[in-house]
Amino acid sequence: MVDYALLEKLCLADAISGDEESVRDIVVSEIRDYADEIRIDNLGNILVHKRGRNPAVNRLMLSAHLDEVGLMVTDITSDGYLKFDMVGGIERRVLIGKRVSVGKNKLHGVIGIKPVHLTHGDEDMTIPELSEMYIDVGAKSTEDALQYINYGDSVYFVSEFTQTEKKICSKAIDDRFGCLVLISLIKSELEYDMDFAFVVQEEVGLRGAKAAAYSVNPDFALVFEATTAADTPESETDRKVCRLGDGAVISLMDRHTIYDKRLISAAFELAEKNGVKVQYKKAVAGGNDAGVIHQSRSGVRTLAISLATRYLHSPSCVADKDDCESVISLAFAFADQIAGGMIS
Repeated sequence: MVDYALLEKLCLADAISGDEESVRDIVVSEIRDYADEIRIDNLGNILVHKRGRNPAVNRLMLSAHLDEVGLMVTDITSDGYLKFDMVGGIERRVLIGKRVSVGKNKLHGVIGIKPVHLTHGDEDMTIPELSEMYIDVGAKSTEDALQYINYGDSVYFVSEFTQTEKKICSKAIDDRFGCLVLISLIKSELEYDMDFAFVVQEEVGLRGAKAAAYSVNPDFALVFEATTAADTPESETDRKVCRLGDGAVISLMDRHTIYDKRLISAAFELAEKNGVKVQYKKAVAGGNDAGVIHQSRSGVRTLAISLATRYLHSPSCVADKDDCESVISLAFAFADQIAGGMIS
């Protein structure tokens, strides 16, 4: 059921927050022949309406975000090195030595720091500040660099999409997998009318979703996301908040949202009935577009359904193929239940 060729295309598109055009073009080209209405709003959200065999009892919006984390060029030194800042939340220790591409010309570069033989004291044991890092693109001077890039240019991780029988690895699984879920639903024959929002700027403050929810004005929303899996060796047993292979992840609460308790129960009941694996996210942490969607207008009953992902916000996110199937299966079944008025 999962179209991994399309997922690869989505993940390898370069589209950090505020610069989502490349992945937006892919999404529109994929859904153009299947949607009844496609609208791009002023922020760049893709708002889609698709009619089903029957009118919806409850207006349902399904949401995923287009953007990925990345960097932005803020300055260029006199000898041609690029200084940068983060766009979205990235741990500094992920950055050192990574290959990147810069701007629309996709100029190749590498993130560098002071060489180890020039460090003093504990410097070689600490994570450098962003101000101590730079991007080396091979330029000789500020003027040389400016022939190929501009201040404010986006900087993207260079990554490959790889897969084994059971796992996938790529940048931007957060949240291109969520986009794939929505595309899969749009391409299907729906039982009920539904609305879809591919939103921008989630990684820098849930901005696109706020506008999208206001425009669509749904009764219910399902947010499809990727969430941090903590099933790694250094995590204590009681902090392994979700695990690869244990199914779709249902959050109870995070830093922005207390999720609708009836929807949580209904998700687990429906999953059991359909033989779909699901798991709780056993932590109150992070957040996603649900944080602004559920507060829109007079309120929206909202649930997040997530894909457990290791090494989130890095060039090498890892997810489980069985979990991908579980999320999509639950999405199809749950969307029909909500739009059809079987959940109240």
